[in-house]
Amino acid sequence: MPQQPQIRLQSVSKHWGATTAVKDISFDIQPGQFVILLGPSGCGKSTTLRMIAGLEEASGGEIHMGERDVTRLPPGDRGLSMVFQSYALFPHLSVADNIVFGLRSRKVAKAEQRERLAKVAELVDLTDYLNRKPAQLSGGQRQRVALARAIISEHPICLMDEPLSNLDARLRSDMRREIKALQSRLNMTVVYVTHDQVEAMSMGDRVILMQQGHIVQDGTPDELYNQPASAFAASFIGSPAMNLLPLVLGEQGAVIEGEPTTPVAPMEAAGGQLGVRPEDIELRPASEAGIPAQVLSDEYLGADTIAHVAVGNHTVRVRLSGKQALSGKPCKLYWTPDSAHLFDQQGLRQQALAPLALPASHRSVPRPPAVGSFQH
Repeated sequence: MPQQPQIRLQSVSKHWGATTAVKDISFDIQPGQFVILLGPSGCGKSTTLRMIAGLEEASGGEIHMGERDVTRLPPGDRGLSMVFQSYALFPHLSVADNIVFGLRSRKVAKAEQRERLAKVAELVDLTDYLNRKPAQLSGGQRQRVALARAIISEHPICLMDEPLSNLDARLRSDMRREIKALQSRLNMTVVYVTHDQVEAMSMGDRVILMQQGHIVQDGTPDELYNQPASAFAASFIGSPAMNLLPLVLGEQGAVIEGEPTTPVAPMEAAGGQLGVRPEDIELRPASEAGIPAQVLSDEYLGADTIAHVAVGNHTVRVRLSGKQALSGKPCKLYWTPDSAHLFDQQGLRQQALAPLALPASHRSVPRPPAVGSFQH
């Protein structure tokens, strides 16, 4: 028998007057999954989370948790905990009192409160801070208090609304690992809202990418990265983002706009876009085979260099290893058909069409990249 989803949304919508925030979305979440709601500001991800929590009432559709229809139930009857962006800690209460506040509200026995507090404080490394006030803690410690308050409730579902956005970059990296490890250890079902694709790719078992109230793609991080369902998904996932190049009709196939000499896709792809990730593009000397181009500038990032290269009427980004000084040099671009993606005029992935192979290189033995040169 298939497993009963722990959370199910069926044709859920949210309207405020003439404004539609979420439009007829449906998805299932299995027990123990870490699911990311990802998208730009205003896409409907936080509204969706708040409808799951019961903080916003759905305008249409149904929300189920296990076998229960919770669409009209208040938040307290849904059996879930929530972690907010603002931490939502009581400044006048100690760390311990903040963590057990929900248990006291539910009149849990004091002995059980103490037992659960000791266990959770050790789990999130707060044992030495239980008598402090929130103002005496760092941002990362305050976030741990908010996590501990959610964990101590022992609800099987935890909703997180951009919980790391107030932390600096280094703390965010540490907390990503801690949250993922805690979720795995406790086997919680987590629904996590973020606009940060790094959080989505590094933490989620599944990523639900949203745009203007719709679900654009629902899949694993690997599927979103390597098989984007649309040009929007391709451009949103990845840093730098995937290069998207408009295609026009050439004599022997579709060519990149402004570069008529090299067909890169079948004629039927004209009017759409070709997508190639920066790390999948090879920069070759101008004497070799490939698409004619010119390096405009380069950004040295330490481990990598991002070259900005003019091809036709457009600029593409190419990720190169190490330090490269290439500005002003003519070159050729090359990528394999397997690393390119085609999108139609509506921006949707063209499953039936495959990119064409570019002219092959005459080189037979690859050589390591040299500083200040192309990869030879």
